[in-house]
Amino acid sequence: MILLIKMITAHIIGDFVLQSQKWVEEKKKKKVMAPALYFHVLIHGLLLFVFTFDAANWLLILLIMLTHYGIDLAKLYFQQPRTKTMWFFADQLLHLISLFIIWFFLTNQDITLFDFLDSADFWAYSAGLFFLIFAANILIRELLSYIGSLAETNNQSLPNAGKYIGIIERLLIFMFVVLDFWQAIGFLLAAKSIFRFGDLSEAKNRKLTEYVMIGTLLSFGIAIVCGLIVSYIVR
Repeated sequence: MILLIKMITAHIIGDFVLQSQKWVEEKKKKKVMAPALYFHVLIHGLLLFVFTFDAANWLLILLIMLTHYGIDLAKLYFQQPRTKTMWFFADQLLHLISLFIIWFFLTNQDITLFDFLDSADFWAYSAGLFFLIFAANILIRELLSYIGSLAETNNQSLPNAGKYIGIIERLLIFMFVVLDFWQAIGFLLAAKSIFRFGDLSEAKNRKLTEYVMIGTLLSFGIAIVCGLIVSYIVR
């Protein structure tokens, strides 16, 4: 496990500390012909060697360098300006998955991955997260439809901002409930109320205030109930 943590630390330093914006721009422009791409991959290999300090890990280091090169190259050729953010997260996720797979097979771990995937804990957490990210939005929207809709005039908010705020707050509440850290939920509710107070007081619209309050309480309530159910299943 220490080796895996060292691998992840080396990745973070190589990608976010020792990679300059100049290198990033050079890779975007020249792609496979960019010297910065090869220096970047070499730095990852050197970091891994320094952190593990064991020549016996040469195969692990080589595989990580090759997979890192392949993932970065795919990102450079397939990402577009409108998909830049999506490819950033996909790139990092693929790097972490490749690190885990290489570590898992080359260190001959005793744990069985398929046993974990077939465990009640895994499916309980998965069901809870999928529900809060995808289903809860639709459920809250349908419940709010019974009290009417708000006019879209003078709407200066970011596109889908409310949707993503709701997803993030439900994930945080879910995590707080699972960790039995209920105080943080009160802090989150207070913080959201403070940020919303200015908008609601400027709007001077009772309907908007009631709509926001109902939506917030529904979002918090659903996340708390989901967290309690998952905690009960796991424990």
